[in-house]
Amino acid sequence: MPTAPSLVDLENLRHDVDAQVERHLADLAQEVAAIGAPAAALTDQAAVLLRGGKRLRAAFCYWSFRAHGGPADGPERDAVVRVGAALELFQAAALLHDDVMDASDTRRGEPTAHRAFEARHSGSGWSGSAERFGTAAAILLGDLCLVACQREIAAASVALPGRAADARDLFDAMQTEVVVGQYLDVLVQAEPWGLDPAADEERARAVLRAKSARYSVERPLVLGAVLAGAAPARVDAVSAAGLPLGEAFQLRDDVLGVFGDPSVTGKPAGDDLREGKRTVLVARTMAAASPADRDLVVARLGDPDLDVAAVERLRGVIAGSGALDGVETLIGTLADVGLAGLAAADLAEPGRTVLLDLARAAVDRAA
Repeated sequence: MPTAPSLVDLENLRHDVDAQVERHLADLAQEVAAIGAPAAALTDQAAVLLRGGKRLRAAFCYWSFRAHGGPADGPERDAVVRVGAALELFQAAALLHDDVMDASDTRRGEPTAHRAFEARHSGSGWSGSAERFGTAAAILLGDLCLVACQREIAAASVALPGRAADARDLFDAMQTEVVVGQYLDVLVQAEPWGLDPAADEERARAVLRAKSARYSVERPLVLGAVLAGAAPARVDAVSAAGLPLGEAFQLRDDVLGVFGDPSVTGKPAGDDLREGKRTVLVARTMAAASPADRDLVVARLGDPDLDVAAVERLRGVIAGSGALDGVETLIGTLADVGLAGLAAADLAEPGRTVLLDLARAAVDRAA
């Protein structure tokens, strides 16, 4: 089966999206430095984050555009590349804020932005709290990336005047969904947990649908269709396929957050356990584990000082409860529904085949 990187490289897409992101950052860096030279640290840090990433959101948007009759070259194609760049800039903003809220130390094998700014403060011997400085700088950088994504989507819209309003409405709705999803995620971490595992699982799934599933797969697919001028029925078809695929995508992320290989994921082993993420995986563990094992999960989930042995013990509880197998089955079921929806949709080649391969690769990935 083709890999995600090889699929994103097709028709020079990764190169073109990367080039557009780099152009935007270069212009932004000049603007920022002109306002205040020390603030160049913001765009330098943005470049560190944005040079990584799988570009899957841009790829789902682009290949949906192609599958709905969009051309492989010309100004319309260039506009869709810019929409892909806007999606990447928005994801950067979401990751920056998410890392602050989760107190994450690494992202894609590098220190997270707030940790990098914290280290800059400490290394320079500045006054005040290094931690507060790092948090503040990362939040502001996330805001700056939001400004950048708005500029990019506005510039892309100029080349597609007949479709710009619908595309912009979709992009704006996606941003609202993610912000609300982030709040729901914060809320679910604070609310009582473990008293009703079925309700816990439903809350966890509601969070992942709002926070990640829609903007990871469904919204990019719909954006591509709208940018190609697809009829409403065709747009609805990829939307219906995209949501279960997006949910499977995020569930895979949750599994990797506990069982992933750090050398591949770029995050420490079991990082989601240290962060105390209330996922479907954890909800199912609480539902099926023995009383002693449930007590262990309650006591240790969210402990930032979990060592390797403690992580391994929690992994053993999750796997031994059947939760891991159950979530893998759920991922497969959701992926099958989404893939069947894409296969049945009115899509043109080569976009149809690439979208199906992209969806499989997104769900089956190891990072």
